[in-house]
Amino acid sequence: MKNQELLSQAEKDFSELAISQIEYTDPPYDLNYLKSIHYQLFSDVYVWAGELRQVDISKGDTRFCTFSRIEIEANKIFKNLEQQNYFQQLDQQEFTQKISDLYCELNIIHPFREGNGRTQRIFFEHLLAFCGYGIDWSKVPNQEVWIEANIAGYFCDLNNLVKIFEVCIITHE
Repeated sequence: MKNQELLSQAEKDFSELAISQIEYTDPPYDLNYLKSIHYQLFSDVYVWAGELRQVDISKGDTRFCTFSRIEIEANKIFKNLEQQNYFQQLDQQEFTQKISDLYCELNIIHPFREGNGRTQRIFFEHLLAFCGYGIDWSKVPNQEVWIEANIAGYFCDLNNLVKIFEVCIITHE
């Protein structure tokens, strides 16, 4: 597709349909799992769905992980997640802090050319479900607040991301 507006609409439509078909899976959660989610979301739109990007990218002044380091850095993050038992058994305050940090780290990796946000949301829904939580993304105040919180996280200030996740994470009691 050449027309950006048509491509954006097709991406949105196909990914919304795919979301309903992605099944929850228990760990291990790793880079291959993230790639699988991306593939399921976008394989009807992009031939490169599920593949790591091969170019450096940025948004505004935010530069994401250089493509040659994506696999190395992502594997470190997922190994750390596994070593921390996927954040199970943490009290809610520590859990929220760890989730905010993990979200920020994966966002900085930005492993795909497009669709990183939707892929991460599905991944975090699965991770939180494994830990006995849910998440309501509709409680994010608005897109501008979310973007600003992610940019602040890029500069090691997780306070706004933590506040957002405190509101969005649902405790199942």
